[in-house]
Amino acid sequence: MKPQKSFVNWFRASLPYIHAHRNKTFVISFGGEAVLADDFDHHVHDFALLNSLGIRLVLVHGIRPQIDQRLVKLNIPARFYKHLRITDSVALQCAKEAAGLVRVEIEALLSMGLASSPMAGAKIKVASGNFVTAKPLGVIDGIDYCYTGEVRRVDSAAIHQQLDQNNIVLISPVGYSPSGEVFNLSAEQVATAVSIALKAEKLVLLTEQSCCNPDNGEQIQQMTTFEADAFLQRHPDISTSISLPLKAAIQSCQSGIDRVHLINRAIDGALLLELFSRDGIGTLISTTAFEEVRSATLNDIGGILELIKPLEQQGKLAKRSREKLEMGIADYIVIERDGLIIGCIALQPDVKSRSGVVAGLAVHPDYQGASRGNRLLEYVYRKAKELKLKKLFVLSTQTMHWFIERGFLPTEINDLPDKLKVLYNPQRNSKVLFKTLD
Repeated sequence: MKPQKSFVNWFRASLPYIHAHRNKTFVISFGGEAVLADDFDHHVHDFALLNSLGIRLVLVHGIRPQIDQRLVKLNIPARFYKHLRITDSVALQCAKEAAGLVRVEIEALLSMGLASSPMAGAKIKVASGNFVTAKPLGVIDGIDYCYTGEVRRVDSAAIHQQLDQNNIVLISPVGYSPSGEVFNLSAEQVATAVSIALKAEKLVLLTEQSCCNPDNGEQIQQMTTFEADAFLQRHPDISTSISLPLKAAIQSCQSGIDRVHLINRAIDGALLLELFSRDGIGTLISTTAFEEVRSATLNDIGGILELIKPLEQQGKLAKRSREKLEMGIADYIVIERDGLIIGCIALQPDVKSRSGVVAGLAVHPDYQGASRGNRLLEYVYRKAKELKLKKLFVLSTQTMHWFIERGFLPTEINDLPDKLKVLYNPQRNSKVLFKTLD
């Protein structure tokens, strides 16, 4: 029964995301390395699955290794400057051949619905075309980039028209000028320009490795655009397989894309784990923090009740009705993580006595052990100082030692100010602690 229960729990947890992603536009970019990999059919299966769930999907593929392979056969060295290919006439011909072959391979895999898979027989329509107008990059630092170009315009109306027909749109890193010239483009730049032009809800970049901190090797789960920019400045020698996607993510977020995800494409099912689980498996880039501590609003009442209900049943917290919570919502502070309330605390002040009661501290079981309780308490301290409170009290039945470890001391009920004494329930027989603020 454990595997069944695990599946049921996962499926229930994914439902909010299935609902939230439906009819939203996602741009997914992946390099030519992914296309050459043995497990590329797994990614195509996941693309088909996203399409079946009602996600408006735009795929942007790369062709760098495919171009290199053709140049090797011609015994011509690949030339790069500042991580961009110098595309002469021979390299351009290789780019055209690579783009055409890769596009046809991806279309074929999607069109057949992936035989011998759960998506077998799925009628998936794929559309591609000259959606990107380009211009030459020109001469930089004396280097003529020849037929290497940059995006000039994206035909967003034509792409939306295809998406409205439930087609997956497939875009190659090749652009066309009004005069009929063809330019080799950066896949990351194309994906960025397309996501901005479409006002996509998400840009997903499938990378060749996880985004890790070089100082300790640990994967970075989330960064704001400010933090990502500072990260790149601190680590100028980081691999281009991470620096280029990060730069694309920063530009996209600064141009209005809410969320950009960097996902290691080598992890099987990484795309689904990132999009349909709360903590994901990749690195999220956004303009604002993914998790924040803030004052509660009426919209948070449902989340707070769901969070504290188990603790009320265990007797760790006093029971609160929805009506009581609504009346005192201004006292509450919450931690919100991607729309979920994972922590809360309340400060019930008595300005006259310059004191207050700390109550309702709760942290979701899945997010304990990461100092979130301390963050909530620190927020209470700041709020208390703003109100010019000098003393805080805690009424606790089972968490006394947690507060004692943070400087609270035992005291008696009679030490509570009269206005705060009404909060004491003799039936719960709570211990009373206090702390004097500096």
